[in-house]
Amino acid sequence: MFQEQLADFLRDGPRSGVTCLAGIDVGPTPATPADPLDAVGLSPMSEHAVLEAARCLGEPVGYLPEQAGALVQNLIPTASGADHQTSTSSRVTLAFHTETAFHPHLPSYLVLLCLRGDPAAATTWCTVDDAVADLDRAVVETLWQPRFRCGTDESFTGGLPTRLGPPRPIMWGDPASPSWTFDADLMVGIDLEADRALAELAAGVERQQRSVVLEAGDLMVIDNALVVHGRSPFPARYDGTDRWLQRAFVVPDLSVIDERDGRILTTAFA
Repeated sequence: MFQEQLADFLRDGPRSGVTCLAGIDVGPTPATPADPLDAVGLSPMSEHAVLEAARCLGEPVGYLPEQAGALVQNLIPTASGADHQTSTSSRVTLAFHTETAFHPHLPSYLVLLCLRGDPAAATTWCTVDDAVADLDRAVVETLWQPRFRCGTDESFTGGLPTRLGPPRPIMWGDPASPSWTFDADLMVGIDLEADRALAELAAGVERQQRSVVLEAGDLMVIDNALVVHGRSPFPARYDGTDRWLQRAFVVPDLSVIDERDGRILTTAFA
């Protein structure tokens, strides 16, 4: 059972930050809908698997702007989002990012379950250790300093502009086993040296990236403090046969979060 494998992953805390499990029974999958909120006829087996995996890792939560706070979100390409840096894109490379890097309550883990794959759509990722492995020491030292600001994802603002967040470091935690918060699309440095360090880091991520093409029944778990992820572009057809993933966010302790309604986090950005 995948519960035991995820319990081992949580206990061991591997620096790889990623585990992939195959053969999850998702039940019959209907035609991929045109809108994430229009999924009908879907077997409850897939949502049950996603939430069961999330509960192995902590507490599943929803973010109010993300599909109205759904605990399990449908990730499908849409015509309106094709060229945006959002989960509904297809024609663009989804830039490497920590999930909700801008949010005060980041998920600790991300759970992805593939219901319908696409051979052209690769899920990409990179660990913090790999990203900084060949960077100059001075660059890495800059990344530990609060000299970077992060914008807010458009899916959290309804497309409205927001201010950049306060200065913060990219690298944090134990220097011997660091964590990071990075978004190649939303982050900027507060000075030229910080901008150069950010560019060096982005290049390191591109060099060291790994990828997997998810197929139906594949479950992928990402440690959000150790791994940034993205996705290659792929051709969407909008004919019911497009790629379809389900996603859940996991936090370690829901009780310490005040801005919420039950399991739905309600932090406002716009």
